[in-house]
Amino acid sequence: MKYRRLGRTGLKVSEIALGGWLTFGETLGEEEALQIIRKAFELGINLFDTADVYADGRAEEMLGKALAIFPREEVVIATKARGRIFGGPNGEGLSRKHLFEALHASLRRLQTDYVDLYQVHWPDPETPLEETLCALNDMVRQGKVLYVGCSNFSATQLHEALMISRQHGWARFDSVQPFYNMMRHEIEADLLPLCAEEGIGAIVFCPLYQGLLTGKYRKGIAPKKGQRAAENPVLRKRLTAENLTIVEQLGKIAKKRGKTMAQLALAWILRRPEISAAIIGARRIEQLKENVRGSGWQLRKQELKQIDKILEASQER
Repeated sequence: MKYRRLGRTGLKVSEIALGGWLTFGETLGEEEALQIIRKAFELGINLFDTADVYADGRAEEMLGKALAIFPREEVVIATKARGRIFGGPNGEGLSRKHLFEALHASLRRLQTDYVDLYQVHWPDPETPLEETLCALNDMVRQGKVLYVGCSNFSATQLHEALMISRQHGWARFDSVQPFYNMMRHEIEADLLPLCAEEGIGAIVFCPLYQGLLTGKYRKGIAPKKGQRAAENPVLRKRLTAENLTIVEQLGKIAKKRGKTMAQLALAWILRRPEISAAIIGARRIEQLKENVRGSGWQLRKQELKQIDKILEASQER
């Protein structure tokens, strides 16, 4: 496993992070989740990403329980707040009230005194950005949070937040968590250049496009029972002949290097220096082991040219 700095900070995170969205407390029971989380740490993953709304808090509980046996100082826990976690008018959003309630609840579930990276899950148009950033700054000053970041922010929204933090001398967003993969890479136009300019670390989610970029789906073959596409109609719609042809062509490049399609997709993402980590999900230990090997190798210039040519055919670019 290779490690990278989180943007311009001194924090080092594994190039491959393990996330709990749609797995811990959802498709995975507690014992399965504990095994995967603990194996991930043994394989060199130190960045674990979750959110208070994942599985109504169960994802944080499972993560806290799984990581409790490891030295706290060797683990980087990232969670998020924004969604509804309790009743009443303040049960969601990015107000000072909601953020502090959410943080304290997350700390209890995670069985820790502090969160390494606390992220706002998505923007809240009903709360002044100054209020949100001031609350996050106070969390950092109190030692409850070490770094702050944002998720699902546009380049414009991130830039505005950075300017406000700079104006007040507050802790700023050191990371951003966007959607990014070989088939969907719109953030290359503006968000990644901003990250490069400001020293923001991008921690990307859906690097394998929810399984499409693993190469396990084939043209003319219906998804098997137990595969994500068999259960997810949105993913099933992406299994077009065109997309599967693109994946098939990319898979040939991977095979020549002795890599899997998933490993190629992860290495392609990690080619960008603005990327600090790619978040994977895993239902099985074998899947986890395969994806971890997406770190530690680089695509050659000629391979990148071939990939660019193939991806030009994608209608979702």
